[in-house]
Amino acid sequence: MGGRAIKVAVSQIFCIDGDKEGNFVRIEHALGRTGRVDLACFPETCLLGWVNPEAHRLADPIPGDTTDRLCELARRYDLMLCVGLAEKEGERLYDSAVLIGPDGRILLKHRKINILSHLMTPPYTPGDRIEAVDTDLGRIGLLICADTFKEEILAEMRGKRPDLLLVPYGWAAPKEKWPQHGESLRRTVSRAALSVSVPVIGTDLVGMITHGPWTGYTYGGQSVVADSNGEILAVGADRDSDVVVLEVELK
Repeated sequence: MGGRAIKVAVSQIFCIDGDKEGNFVRIEHALGRTGRVDLACFPETCLLGWVNPEAHRLADPIPGDTTDRLCELARRYDLMLCVGLAEKEGERLYDSAVLIGPDGRILLKHRKINILSHLMTPPYTPGDRIEAVDTDLGRIGLLICADTFKEEILAEMRGKRPDLLLVPYGWAAPKEKWPQHGESLRRTVSRAALSVSVPVIGTDLVGMITHGPWTGYTYGGQSVVADSNGEILAVGADRDSDVVVLEVELK
């Protein structure tokens, strides 16, 4: 599949903590604005918000009601869909992401490994697997946000030999740090692309953290797409919802 170009929608939506239905509507509206694409990517925990302890009560299993609705959207719009969402399994809560095929099947699930446990009580449970999956678009890997801080995680992903890496982000900082804080997201995505030697699509949240020690921090958008050399191909709007559509050449 190397060298093939695919059309991607990088969909940074505004997320309101705990507003599952409203956030789902915003996902659907973003998909309605993309036009014809092969793949639509959404941010980390974009249905309930990141480090939101209410997710312990509100999150669904995977598969479950939430992913059933996302699978229906993938079928309706005939595209591959990547969404970050909270996952409940028994008493455990995971910061997860799913890749869904245009036929509505879940192709891959990733549970965030580097969870930054001090930011939520009770914290997410860390994941322990790094995977990539062969798809009609090529071989695709999934990581989540702070996973890309760890060189050992990136090295293991490199060993999975993906053609493309998808990374939902919840990139937050005090409001006065924006827009400059977007530079750190660009550096992080560029470094991940160089480390794994594949294009990386890093889709960031827009909104505000409402719980825990980072209460009031802003998710600033500025989603990033980098090619396999770490060169920046596109950046989303600063602190606003945005859908960036572009062609990405796979490794």
